[in-house]
Amino acid sequence: MQSDALSATFSALADPTRRAMLARLAEGEATVNELAEPFEMTLPAISKHLKVLEKAGLVSRGKKAQFRPCRLEAGPLKDIAGWVEAYRRYWDESFDRLDSYLEELQKEQPR
Repeated sequence: MQSDALSATFSALADPTRRAMLARLAEGEATVNELAEPFEMTLPAISKHLKVLEKAGLVSRGKKAQFRPCRLEAGPLKDIAGWVEAYRRYWDESFDRLDSYLEELQKEQPR
């Protein structure tokens, strides 16, 4: 399976159905039936997607009377944001170097 939490999170986010479920949960808690509404799939299939999200720590289920509402757990997303941040800095620095290079080329061209 996954060797670390970051891998589990990326694996869970690789599926568009799971990303859509997370987007819905970002609006607030939802039952499994509410999460299943926009999809043309069986409840067992929805439950499998939820289990992947739960295993990655992206979703938790509460207990309210007979209901077990699902809620977003954003901690793993913060970990991904931190990981991506290092690459954003790389690209920002690369674009800065490219800008400097292009400015030098423009200065060298006769007008």
